[in-house]
Amino acid sequence: MNQAPPILSVRGLMHRYRDRTALALENLDIPKGVILGIRGPNGSGKSTLLRIMAFLLTPSQGEIFFHGRPALDPAALRRRVTLLVQRPVLLKRSVFENVAYGLRVRGKTADLDKRVAEALQTVGLSFDSFARRSWRELSGGEAQRVAMAARLAIRPEVLLLDEPTASLDEESAERITAAARAARDMHGTTVVVVSHDLAWLSELCEHILRFMPDGSLAPLAPHKEECP
Repeated sequence: MNQAPPILSVRGLMHRYRDRTALALENLDIPKGVILGIRGPNGSGKSTLLRIMAFLLTPSQGEIFFHGRPALDPAALRRRVTLLVQRPVLLKRSVFENVAYGLRVRGKTADLDKRVAEALQTVGLSFDSFARRSWRELSGGEAQRVAMAARLAIRPEVLLLDEPTASLDEESAERITAAARAARDMHGTTVVVVSHDLAWLSELCEHILRFMPDGSLAPLAPHKEECP
């Protein structure tokens, strides 16, 4: 039986900002259904890689593959891969409309209330208490959880998280962690997480990659710091 190709692969990837090389990856394969952690110092290309894998940034050089095929239609692939940044910007609408937005854009309006409620429940927010609440009324932790719920609602094939728990209170951080696991366990979502918190990554992730200051991957280490 043929093995399924990685859900995301990069080959000869390099990205530069002016005269500085921010990212330099010869090969990286991310299998479908894993929870993969990425760590490394500031400026080592971690966030740049997430933006490239989210098809929001075109690399200076190299190729990216999705399910083994060249990523030739970034606009279409952005409907299948989603990125949550450390400080997301919510729409100036209700919590319900923030979570429902991605579903509406994709034309997935059947059972809209149910999908929104499930996503909010996954991040520990009550539909009855939060759905009609204005974005202005949310704390920082609640806003991050609403942003996470908006991404869970669309059930992406790949969920990319960039420092998702930085500056969050303990409860919100735990909810984000649980939601990431739920996305993989319930819907088969592949999760890639960037964080400086090695202890947290070790608890959440099955494999951890370490980036070097020059934007390359460090040699694989024993235990969890490897990707199949």
